[in-house]
This record gives sequence, C-alpha cells and structure tokens, in this order.
Amino acid sequence: MLKGLTHVAVWVTDIDRALDFYLRIPGVREHFRLHKEDGSLWLVYLRVADYQFIELFPRASGPYERPTHAGFAHFCMETDDIAALHRELTANGIIPDSEPRMGADGSWQMWIHDPDGNPIEFQQFIEGSMHHERPT
Repeated sequence: MLKGLTHVAVWVTDIDRALDFYLRIPGVREHFRLHKEDGSLWLVYLRVADYQFIELFPRASGPYERPTHAGFAHFCMETDDIAALHRELTANGIIPDSEPRMGADGSWQMWIHDPDGNPIEFQQFIEGSMHHERPT
C-alpha cells in the first residue's frame, strides 16, 4: 500500500538564496513552481530522485530554531558514495559540518545546514548497517 516518502517541506527566509544553496547539492534540480491566485510564489518543488522532492516555502519569519517541542527535527537524503558527495559539496561551496563518520546504526553519515540553519543529513547505507536488517 505505502510506496515511500514523497517530499519534505522546508520554510526559508529568502527563496533565491535557498535555491542557490539547494541547487548546488549534487543531483537536486528544480522540478516546478506553484503560485497563489495573486501570482505570488507559493512554493518550489526540487527533485531529489524519482517521486522524491523537497518543497521550499518562501517567507519564513526567521531562521531555523532547534525544536524544544514535538515536531520534525531534520531530513535525510541517501547517497551511494558519501566520500564523493563530501568532495562535491565542498567543491560547490557547501561546507559539511564534519567529515563523513560512522553512525551508531552502522551507516555512514554527514550533516550540512542550509542558509536558514535547517539541518540536512546525508546517509550511506552499507552492508551490516541496521537498515539492512529485515523486520521480523
């Protein structure tokens, strides 16, 4: 019945600055835009993979603040080569928080933050990671 996650929605303070950032992530491309009845921009869909998107909503009132209440904390994108992704991000002017590291779940991970401070994780699943185990 369920096939997967289709998108995450991110509020941004400056859509042009956000697009400049997100479109420097290898593989992310603008897919389409939606406008309100008055013609103003409502949101921009960025394609990550087949039927997987990031929605950027303009006009956030301020930068990201770490939640202290229930709600979403970050989103994560899968890569098949985290070391190469680290190099490409850096070459594109996006400086990851650190070198890729092994997570407690047995998969490689790395973090960046968009211009508004929204946290983004990248993960490479490898043989033996907890993500490869099948539910019982």
